[in-house]
Amino acid sequence: MKRRIPFPAAPLLALSLLLLLAAMWAGLLRMGWAWPLLRPTLPMAHGPLMVSGFLGALISLERAVALQPSVRGQARRLVYLPPLAAGLGGLLVMLGIAPPLGPLLMTMGSLGLVILMVVIYRLHPAMHSGVILLGSILWLAGNLLWLFGQPVFEVTAWWTGFLALTIIGERLELSRLLNLSSLAHRLFLFLVVLVCAALIVSLIRYQPGMRLLGLTMLGMSIWLFVFDIARRRIRAGGQARFIAITLLLGYAWLAISGVLYVVFAGQMAGPRYDAMQHSFYLGFVFNMIFAHAPIVFPAILQRPLSYHPGFYLPPILLSLSLVLRITGDLTGDMVMRQWGGLLNAITLLLFLGLIIGTVLKDGRRQSARPSP
Repeated sequence: MKRRIPFPAAPLLALSLLLLLAAMWAGLLRMGWAWPLLRPTLPMAHGPLMVSGFLGALISLERAVALQPSVRGQARRLVYLPPLAAGLGGLLVMLGIAPPLGPLLMTMGSLGLVILMVVIYRLHPAMHSGVILLGSILWLAGNLLWLFGQPVFEVTAWWTGFLALTIIGERLELSRLLNLSSLAHRLFLFLVVLVCAALIVSLIRYQPGMRLLGLTMLGMSIWLFVFDIARRRIRAGGQARFIAITLLLGYAWLAISGVLYVVFAGQMAGPRYDAMQHSFYLGFVFNMIFAHAPIVFPAILQRPLSYHPGFYLPPILLSLSLVLRITGDLTGDMVMRQWGGLLNAITLLLFLGLIIGTVLKDGRRQSARPSP
């Protein structure tokens, strides 16, 4: 019997992907591509749409799907309110409708994720779930700062902390089979504390806070290279090798981002700021998405996603195009920067096409099998 996608999950996933497309369009407009503007406010919404729209809604949806089997009754639907709020808020921001309501809904979505993570932590108290909970609190704090009019460059630092803690918390969870030493756990907690300290310092003195955040990113990349399970899975072959290589590529970009944060800590806008942010968000975060896609998408859709070697294309092309973009950022070559950004977007579209095409192909193959 064919398994059905949970009703709330499918449209919420589609909404988050729509926000990704809008964020990509807004980012290309910001880079100077003379394409239809759609809405005058769209270019300035690039960051909020990407982080609190697409990524916030997607992460909240993943948590909702994971939590749903553990709750009963009406709560099985209520767990989907956080991604719904984040997604609808992003939609309003994208359309430029009711300006205060979009950020408010996104903030409510982040509050909802905090509640989901509290429930998850109470069900499964562990260090990794506590760190992911802390990451969701940083998202809420960043959204509150944004809601009350703080500059976007200050808000972005808190959004960066949200994604950093969410990802390293997930990696700690997946590395639990290694029986990490007490030293590894102490170093991990030290880095988590440094992230929070850097964000607090950034509100008082932005440049030292960003420099400390960059040093912490470097520390995280070293921790992940040394202690994460990815390095040990390269020889496994197939999907396991793809995931491992893509993760290690992401850790390399996290290190590059850390260096750029340290060197250009005082930047609040412009090409060097672009290099700082997108080495993290594209180089690190999206490689994490590429790596986890074979696990996350089947969990959300409750459909299989078969692996094939074409999955290597997006991480390879993303890194090459990101090198082009950042080289343009650092040398002042705006044409190189623009084309690098366009190739970044094309790579993300290729990734979506591969995932959607594989899901549809697997679905047709499953439907064609005779019933037992």
